[in-house]
Amino acid sequence: MMENEALVHLSEQFGKLSGVGRKSALRMAYAVLAFSDEEAQEFADAILEAKQKIHLCPICQNLTDRDTCSICNDLDRDSSVICVVEDAKAVMALEKVREYRGLYHVLHGVISPINGITPDKLKLKELLPRLDGSVSEVIVATNPTVEGEATAMYIAKLVKPLGVRVTRLAYGVPVGADLEYADEVTLYRALEGRRDF
Repeated sequence: MMENEALVHLSEQFGKLSGVGRKSALRMAYAVLAFSDEEAQEFADAILEAKQKIHLCPICQNLTDRDTCSICNDLDRDSSVICVVEDAKAVMALEKVREYRGLYHVLHGVISPINGITPDKLKLKELLPRLDGSVSEVIVATNPTVEGEATAMYIAKLVKPLGVRVTRLAYGVPVGADLEYADEVTLYRALEGRRDF
């Protein structure tokens, strides 16, 4: 049992991060304690700055520190194709491939009734106005999980009646995997092998 309350508190804060267990959180706490005062202040300032400056792009719902994100501002992108993803991490993963030149829409989650996440809690209502006739295809790039598949089917039912082609990434991405951890070749094959719903 640790007696150092400040260390325990710091470790607990790192433990709030997704995917960080108790041991990793404690290692991170010790690493921060090894920082100089200036490094610790820079670390804390970076967290606060990110929280204050980063917001959702009003168009695609991706994270940005500008009025609109750099992808939505890029006039060389193909505005007739929108790739719908679960989170901003998936945008970063797909951008690493450097093959996809369309736009994105970030849902910020997936439908999961067991966790209380219903369609109205996702950024779906922001997607529909974007399908104004200039969009010919929506690529659904949710993760190949039960929740990701349910979300993909829900999106297909919303979008297809609008006369927009709805495709799904091919299963070059293994079931149960997150897009952010897939390598560039796997993501490239998944984009190339996408199929109609």
